Amino acid sequence: MSTIARRLSCHWHTAKDYIDADPELFQMLQNETKGVLDMAESVVYKSVKDGNTQDAKWLLSKKGKHRGYGGNVDLKHSRRIDVRSMTDEELESIVNYSLKGAQDDRT
Repeated sequence: MSTIARRLSCHWHTAKDYIDADPELFQMLQNETKGVLDMAESVVYKSVKDGNTQDAKWLLSKKGKHRGYGGNVDLKHSRRIDVRSMTDEELESIVNYSLKGAQDDRT
């Protein structure tokens, strides 16, 4: 939107209001945005194909969740966990697992 406003020599909000009010302009902006996303995806895919492991990890974290990849774990349960009843070994295991995940996220 900033580029459009600059080219039209108007304020950002003026450009946005104008585009939002015109369905054809709105669709044109959406199409351009999708095209830029397609280009960005192509760059990431090429980088992964060329062996860039950081880009591969990022791609797996975003697009590979259905295969078990990703930094976030969705935990849903219907009850609270009472850590008071856990053994020291169980608590230590949870802490070590959490620390290992934090270290893995930084690499």
